[in-house]
Amino acid sequence: MCICYFKNCIGPPTVTGQFHTLFFGSVRMFFLGVLGFAVYGNEALHFSCDPDRRELNLYCYNQFRPITPQVFWALQLVTVLVPGAAFHLYAACKNIDQEEILQRAVYTVFYIISVVLRIILEIVAFWLQSHLFGFRVPALYACDAGALGPALAAARCMVPEHFEKTVFLSAMYTFTVITVLLCVAEVFEVLHRRLGYSTNQ
Repeated sequence: MCICYFKNCIGPPTVTGQFHTLFFGSVRMFFLGVLGFAVYGNEALHFSCDPDRRELNLYCYNQFRPITPQVFWALQLVTVLVPGAAFHLYAACKNIDQEEILQRAVYTVFYIISVVLRIILEIVAFWLQSHLFGFRVPALYACDAGALGPALAAARCMVPEHFEKTVFLSAMYTFTVITVLLCVAEVFEVLHRRLGYSTNQ
């Protein structure tokens, strides 16, 4: 078992990969960490139904949000980081530098696999997000709360700041699409540079 120190860790071997890391690590995480919790942080407290009863509000909110968006997006970010982190941890432990990743075919293949896994995870997250949250947050939510009593079978609930949430939701979809495109571009850049090394040898 090897022990890797921070100073031995390497960055992505391509310009596209370095930009992706900057975009992913800085912009996306900042957007989620600061704005995401500001928009969604108190949603459960302001989610109200007719009649406005605490148990009804909680029941319908849990129906409306099986998982809170900020938790889902945090899990998405962590999951998508795993393939790249695993490769770079291995590379750091083996003292593989950036040029070796492109010069040696086996390292190139493993690196491409890690990028393709990121693409797959982003696409799966996009699909899950569309099924969990849709593409637009409604102003009113029709809640089936019949379990709490027959009179509550068709309760209507107001979703706070639905327009803000729709804008934020669209931004998160956009970030996912951008990161997928960056990963695809990175695969092509790796293949192009690997071809250049093979031609020069």
